[in-house]
Amino acid sequence: MTAKVILNPYSNRWNAEKRWPDASIALNDAGVDFELVVSERHGHTIELAEQAARQGFSPIIAAGGDGTIGEVVNGLARAAVSEATRLGPLGILPLGSANDLVANLGLSTDLRSAAQVIAAGQTRVIDICRVNELYFVNNSAMGLEPYVTLIQQRITWIKGIPRYMVAALRGVLDKPRWNVKIEWDDGRFEGPVLLVTVGNGPRTGGVFFMAPHASLTDGKMTFVYGFRDRRRDILRLLPLTMRPGEGSYVETDGIFEHEATWIRIQVETPAPAHTDGEIFSEGIQELEYRIQPGRLAVLASEGNV
Repeated sequence: MTAKVILNPYSNRWNAEKRWPDASIALNDAGVDFELVVSERHGHTIELAEQAARQGFSPIIAAGGDGTIGEVVNGLARAAVSEATRLGPLGILPLGSANDLVANLGLSTDLRSAAQVIAAGQTRVIDICRVNELYFVNNSAMGLEPYVTLIQQRITWIKGIPRYMVAALRGVLDKPRWNVKIEWDDGRFEGPVLLVTVGNGPRTGGVFFMAPHASLTDGKMTFVYGFRDRRRDILRLLPLTMRPGEGSYVETDGIFEHEATWIRIQVETPAPAHTDGEIFSEGIQELEYRIQPGRLAVLASEGNV
């Protein structure tokens, strides 16, 4: 069958557009028969993915970063008959800046390797998540993370991962806080938070492990919430968020990590929120998360996922 490639040219500050010729060559060399469509505006990727799914293209390939992948999955979900319908197969051409899902899947960011994985046609099934009316694949958050995302979007003098680091430092120095009520399968919390992060995968932002024990295939979301009042205490947490294993920030006092199949969050004052690195609200007060186990088939070679 013919694959549909959906290119988001803006990914990685227009670097995706610059790298497309290399990606196209890689697909051709791997023997992938494909048609290309290019996203032209915010939300267009979702529309293109829905259209491609309804037209029967397979696989559907997201050419961009984590936000592009998330939008393609939302388009696939719109085209599905029901929430029980399996989505995909989804292929990935990693043209983003962080490429977190690719890392969490154990895939290569090399375009030739990515094209060969797509050509091989082997799939693995992973979970996806839903917050309110939006789907996401890798992670979502309210509070500090999207607050930092809004900062990094305004930074134009640094590229790539260093931009995330500078934005994170600026966000920490602002010392934001939100009062929340959180409920989940077997727990409840009420009080101030610095962040609430919900992970399907462990890595986000290229170097951060905000939900370090999250798994794409366990049928559960891993979420973390916590609070620090003093800037120096928040700054001490920052390097610990970059540790995927022992010594993670989730092991420190006042930071709590749980697993859940559903989460409800009420925020006293409007807070920013994102899915897969894309801001979907700069001021939201109610969020409801649900896991959909094993709903997405993603092209991944043997040994991945």
